[in-house]
Amino acid sequence: MSKLEGKVALVSGSGRGIGRALAVKLASEGARVVVNDMDKDPAAETVEAIRAAGGEAVACVGSVTEADFGDRFVKTALDTWGGLDIIVNNAGYTWDNVIQKMSDEQFQAMLDVHLAAPFRILRAAAEPIRVFAKKEAQEGREVFRKVVNISSVAGLGGNTGQVSYSSAKAGLVGMTKTMSKEWGRYKVNVNCVAFGFIRTRLTQPLTGEGASIDVEGRKIAVGVQPAFIDAMEKQMIPIGRAGTPEEAADGVYLFCAPESNYISGQVIVVGGGVSM
Repeated sequence: MSKLEGKVALVSGSGRGIGRALAVKLASEGARVVVNDMDKDPAAETVEAIRAAGGEAVACVGSVTEADFGDRFVKTALDTWGGLDIIVNNAGYTWDNVIQKMSDEQFQAMLDVHLAAPFRILRAAAEPIRVFAKKEAQEGREVFRKVVNISSVAGLGGNTGQVSYSSAKAGLVGMTKTMSKEWGRYKVNVNCVAFGFIRTRLTQPLTGEGASIDVEGRKIAVGVQPAFIDAMEKQMIPIGRAGTPEEAADGVYLFCAPESNYISGQVIVVGGGVSM
Protein backbone atom coordinates (compact mmCIF):
# COMPACT_ATOMS: atom_id res chain seq x y z
CA MET A 1 0.00 0.00 0.00
CA SER A 2 1.16 3.54 -0.75
CA LYS A 3 2.12 5.54 2.32
CA LEU A 4 -0.62 8.14 1.90
CA GLU A 5 -3.39 5.82 0.75
CA GLY A 6 -6.78 7.34 1.57
CA LYS A 7 -5.38 10.66 2.82
CA VAL A 8 -6.87 13.95 1.61
CA ALA A 9 -4.41 16.76 0.90
CA LEU A 10 -4.75 20.48 0.27
CA VAL A 11 -1.84 22.07 -1.63
CA SER A 12 -2.12 25.78 -2.32
CA GLY A 13 -0.34 27.18 -5.35
CA SER A 14 -0.10 23.77 -6.98
CA GLY A 15 -0.78 24.68 -10.59
CA ARG A 16 2.89 25.36 -11.27
CA GLY A 17 6.42 24.83 -10.00
CA ILE A 18 7.08 23.32 -6.59
CA GLY A 19 3.39 23.11 -5.73
CA ARG A 20 2.61 21.12 -8.84
CA ALA A 21 5.54 18.78 -8.20
CA LEU A 22 4.32 18.22 -4.65
CA ALA A 23 0.70 17.60 -5.67
CA VAL A 24 1.89 14.97 -8.16
CA LYS A 25 4.19 13.43 -5.52
CA LEU A 26 1.46 13.19 -2.88
CA ALA A 27 -0.95 11.69 -5.40
CA SER A 28 1.66 9.12 -6.45
CA GLU A 29 1.74 7.98 -2.81
CA GLY A 30 -2.04 7.54 -2.74
CA ALA A 31 -3.29 10.92 -1.50
CA ARG A 32 -6.36 12.54 -3.00
CA VAL A 33 -5.37 16.12 -3.74
CA VAL A 34 -7.21 19.44 -3.86
CA VAL A 35 -5.17 21.47 -6.35
CA ASN A 36 -5.18 25.26 -6.26
CA ASP A 37 -4.04 28.03 -8.56
CA MET A 38 -5.21 31.58 -9.25
CA ASP A 39 -5.72 30.59 -12.88
CA LYS A 40 -8.00 27.84 -14.13
CA ASP A 41 -5.73 26.35 -16.80
CA PRO A 42 -2.65 25.54 -14.66
CA ALA A 43 -4.89 24.02 -11.97
CA ALA A 44 -6.67 21.90 -14.58
CA GLU A 45 -3.35 20.74 -16.04
CA THR A 46 -2.14 19.52 -12.64
CA VAL A 47 -5.42 17.74 -11.99
CA GLU A 48 -5.24 16.06 -15.39
CA ALA A 49 -1.62 14.99 -14.82
CA ILE A 50 -2.60 13.35 -11.53
CA ARG A 51 -5.63 11.63 -13.03
CA ALA A 52 -3.66 10.44 -16.05
CA ALA A 53 -1.28 8.69 -13.64
CA GLY A 54 -4.18 6.97 -11.89
CA GLY A 55 -4.60 9.38 -8.97
CA GLU A 56 -7.49 11.45 -7.70
CA ALA A 57 -7.61 15.25 -7.75
CA VAL A 58 -9.98 18.18 -8.00
CA ALA A 59 -9.32 21.90 -8.42
CA CYS A 60 -10.18 24.83 -6.18
CA VAL A 61 -9.40 27.86 -8.33
CA GLY A 62 -8.83 31.30 -6.84
CA SER A 63 -6.40 33.55 -5.02
CA VAL A 64 -5.48 32.44 -1.52
CA THR A 65 -5.76 36.10 -0.49
CA GLU A 66 -9.53 36.15 -1.04
CA ALA A 67 -11.30 36.48 2.31
CA ASP A 68 -13.38 33.35 1.80
CA PHE A 69 -10.72 31.22 0.13
CA GLY A 70 -9.73 29.21 3.22
CA ASP A 71 -13.34 28.18 3.77
CA ARG A 72 -13.78 27.21 0.09
CA PHE A 73 -10.51 25.27 0.06
CA VAL A 74 -11.39 23.20 3.11
CA LYS A 75 -15.00 22.73 1.97
CA THR A 76 -13.79 21.34 -1.37
CA ALA A 77 -11.92 18.57 0.44
CA LEU A 78 -14.79 17.79 2.80
CA ASP A 79 -17.49 17.85 0.13
CA THR A 80 -15.47 15.75 -2.32
CA TRP A 81 -13.91 13.13 -0.07
CA GLY A 82 -15.20 13.74 3.45
CA GLY A 83 -11.76 14.08 4.98
CA LEU A 84 -8.81 16.38 5.62
CA ASP A 85 -5.37 15.00 6.45
CA ILE A 86 -2.62 17.15 4.91
CA ILE A 87 -2.40 20.92 4.43
CA VAL A 88 0.53 22.49 2.60
CA ASN A 89 0.63 26.30 2.57
CA ASN A 90 2.73 26.78 -0.53
CA ALA A 91 1.19 29.60 -2.61
CA GLY A 92 3.17 32.77 -2.96
CA TYR A 93 5.35 35.04 -5.03
CA THR A 94 7.99 37.73 -4.55
CA TRP A 95 7.64 41.49 -5.03
CA ASP A 96 11.00 42.94 -4.12
CA ASN A 97 12.49 46.33 -3.42
CA VAL A 98 14.73 48.04 -0.90
CA ILE A 99 12.79 49.56 1.98
CA GLN A 100 13.04 53.21 0.88
CA LYS A 101 11.44 52.31 -2.45
CA MET A 102 8.86 49.83 -1.15
CA SER A 103 5.23 50.93 -1.06
CA ASP A 104 2.67 50.04 1.58
CA GLU A 105 0.90 48.01 -1.11
CA GLN A 106 4.02 45.93 -1.79
CA PHE A 107 4.64 45.26 1.88
CA GLN A 108 1.02 44.34 2.62
CA ALA A 109 0.75 42.11 -0.46
CA MET A 110 3.53 39.88 0.84
CA LEU A 111 1.94 39.65 4.29
CA ASP A 112 -1.42 38.83 2.71
CA VAL A 113 -0.25 35.97 0.52
CA HIS A 114 2.47 34.45 2.71
CA LEU A 115 1.04 34.94 6.19
CA ALA A 116 -2.63 35.92 6.30
CA ALA A 117 -3.65 33.33 3.70
CA PRO A 118 -2.11 30.36 5.60
CA PHE A 119 -3.74 31.70 8.79
CA ARG A 120 -7.18 31.71 7.17
CA ILE A 121 -6.73 28.23 5.70
CA LEU A 122 -5.69 26.79 9.06
CA ARG A 123 -8.50 28.62 10.83
CA ALA A 124 -11.02 27.14 8.39
CA ALA A 125 -9.57 23.66 9.02
CA ALA A 126 -9.62 23.96 12.81
CA GLU A 127 -13.17 22.80 13.49
CA PRO A 128 -13.19 19.84 11.07
CA ILE A 129 -9.85 18.67 12.48
CA ARG A 130 -11.16 18.97 16.05
CA VAL A 131 -14.25 16.93 15.19
CA PHE A 132 -12.28 14.23 13.39
CA ALA A 133 -9.72 14.01 16.20
CA LYS A 134 -12.39 13.77 18.92
CA LYS A 135 -14.15 10.92 17.11
CA GLU A 136 -10.89 9.04 16.55
CA ALA A 137 -9.89 9.44 20.20
CA GLN A 138 -13.26 8.09 21.33
CA GLU A 139 -12.68 5.07 19.11
CA GLY A 140 -9.22 4.56 20.59
CA ARG A 141 -7.45 5.36 17.33
CA GLU A 142 -4.39 7.57 16.95
CA VAL A 143 -4.56 9.26 13.54
CA PHE A 144 -1.91 11.82 12.61
CA ARG A 145 -2.52 14.78 10.34
CA LYS A 146 0.05 17.04 8.74
CA VAL A 147 0.51 20.76 8.17
CA VAL A 148 3.56 22.02 6.29
CA ASN A 149 4.13 25.76 5.96
CA ILE A 150 6.51 26.88 3.24
CA SER A 151 9.03 29.49 4.32
CA SER A 152 12.39 30.52 2.88
CA VAL A 153 15.97 31.01 3.96
CA ALA A 154 15.11 34.70 3.55
CA GLY A 155 12.73 34.27 6.47
CA LEU A 156 15.47 32.75 8.60
CA GLY A 157 18.38 35.03 7.80
CA GLY A 158 16.93 37.96 5.86
CA ASN A 159 17.75 39.01 2.32
CA THR A 160 18.56 42.40 0.82
CA GLY A 161 15.61 43.83 -1.11
CA GLN A 162 13.09 41.51 0.51
CA VAL A 163 12.02 43.17 3.75
CA SER A 164 8.35 42.35 3.08
CA TYR A 165 8.91 38.80 1.87
CA SER A 166 11.41 38.02 4.62
CA SER A 167 9.10 39.42 7.29
CA ALA A 168 6.17 37.31 6.10
CA LYS A 169 8.25 34.15 5.81
CA ALA A 170 9.69 34.71 9.29
CA GLY A 171 6.14 35.06 10.56
CA LEU A 172 5.33 31.62 9.18
CA VAL A 173 7.98 30.13 11.45
CA GLY A 174 6.20 31.62 14.46
CA MET A 175 2.87 30.37 13.16
CA THR A 176 4.30 26.89 12.73
CA LYS A 177 5.64 26.70 16.27
CA THR A 178 2.42 28.05 17.77
CA MET A 179 0.15 25.71 15.81
CA SER A 180 2.30 22.71 16.72
CA LYS A 181 1.42 23.50 20.35
CA GLU A 182 -2.25 24.26 19.76
CA TRP A 183 -2.90 21.22 17.57
CA GLY A 184 -0.64 18.66 19.23
CA ARG A 185 -3.64 17.41 21.24
CA TYR A 186 -5.35 16.64 17.93
CA LYS A 187 -2.36 14.60 16.70
CA VAL A 188 -1.47 17.19 14.05
CA ASN A 189 2.21 17.53 13.14
CA VAL A 190 2.89 21.14 12.15
CA ASN A 191 6.26 21.78 10.54
CA CYS A 192 7.94 24.26 8.24
CA VAL A 193 10.19 23.90 5.19
CA ALA A 194 12.43 26.84 4.30
CA PHE A 195 13.56 26.69 0.69
CA GLY A 196 16.94 27.81 -0.51
CA PHE A 197 17.57 28.53 -4.18
CA ILE A 198 15.10 26.47 -6.25
CA ARG A 199 14.72 26.82 -10.02
CA THR A 200 11.20 28.13 -10.73
CA ARG A 201 9.68 30.86 -12.87
CA LEU A 202 10.32 33.26 -9.97
CA THR A 203 14.06 32.55 -9.99
CA GLN A 204 14.69 32.30 -13.73
CA PRO A 205 17.75 34.15 -15.04
CA LEU A 206 17.02 37.73 -16.06
CA THR A 207 17.51 38.37 -19.77
CA GLY A 208 16.81 41.52 -21.76
CA GLU A 209 13.91 43.44 -20.24
CA GLY A 210 13.19 40.65 -17.76
CA ALA A 211 10.13 38.53 -17.12
CA SER A 212 6.99 39.28 -15.17
CA ILE A 213 3.97 37.50 -13.77
CA ASP A 214 0.40 38.71 -13.54
CA VAL A 215 -1.00 38.71 -10.00
CA GLU A 216 -4.58 39.96 -9.76
CA GLY A 217 -4.00 42.59 -12.44
CA ARG A 218 -0.54 43.59 -11.22
CA LYS A 219 2.52 42.99 -13.39
CA ILE A 220 5.22 41.79 -10.99
CA ALA A 221 8.82 41.58 -12.19
CA VAL A 222 10.47 38.22 -11.50
CA GLY A 223 13.85 36.70 -12.13
CA VAL A 224 17.38 36.82 -10.78
CA GLN A 225 20.55 38.35 -12.16
CA PRO A 226 22.69 35.62 -13.80
CA ALA A 227 25.74 36.79 -11.81
CA PHE A 228 23.87 36.20 -8.56
CA ILE A 229 22.80 32.72 -9.68
CA ASP A 230 26.40 31.92 -10.58
CA ALA A 231 27.64 33.13 -7.19
CA MET A 232 24.98 31.16 -5.33
CA GLU A 233 25.80 27.93 -7.12
CA LYS A 234 29.58 28.29 -6.98
CA GLN A 235 30.07 29.88 -3.56
CA MET A 236 27.02 29.55 -1.31
CA ILE A 237 25.42 26.18 -2.07
CA PRO A 238 27.70 23.33 -1.00
CA ILE A 239 26.06 20.88 -3.39
CA GLY A 240 26.96 23.30 -6.18
CA ARG A 241 23.68 23.94 -7.95
CA ALA A 242 20.12 25.15 -7.50
CA GLY A 243 17.45 22.65 -6.57
CA THR A 244 14.68 21.40 -8.85
CA PRO A 245 10.97 21.70 -8.03
CA GLU A 246 10.88 17.93 -7.60
CA GLU A 247 13.70 18.03 -5.04
CA ALA A 248 11.95 20.82 -3.18
CA ALA A 249 8.72 18.80 -3.19
CA ASP A 250 10.55 15.76 -1.82
CA GLY A 251 11.65 17.85 1.17
CA VAL A 252 8.05 18.79 1.90
CA TYR A 253 6.91 15.19 1.44
CA LEU A 254 9.15 14.13 4.33
CA PHE A 255 6.81 16.03 6.68
CA CYS A 256 3.70 14.52 5.06
CA ALA A 257 4.77 10.89 5.41
CA PRO A 258 4.03 8.66 8.44
CA GLU A 259 7.72 8.64 9.37
CA SER A 260 7.28 12.21 10.68
CA ASN A 261 4.52 11.32 13.15
CA TYR A 262 6.69 12.24 16.14
CA ILE A 263 8.19 15.38 14.61
CA SER A 264 6.43 18.70 15.13
CA GLY A 265 7.22 22.39 15.46
CA GLN A 266 10.38 22.06 13.38
CA VAL A 267 11.95 24.05 10.54
CA ILE A 268 14.23 22.40 8.00
CA VAL A 269 16.11 24.06 5.14
CA VAL A 270 15.83 22.41 1.77
CA GLY A 271 18.65 24.18 0.01
CA GLY A 272 21.55 21.94 -0.86
CA GLY A 273 23.41 22.85 2.34
CA VAL A 274 23.03 26.62 2.02
CA SER A 275 23.20 28.50 5.33
CA MET A 276 22.15 32.04 6.14
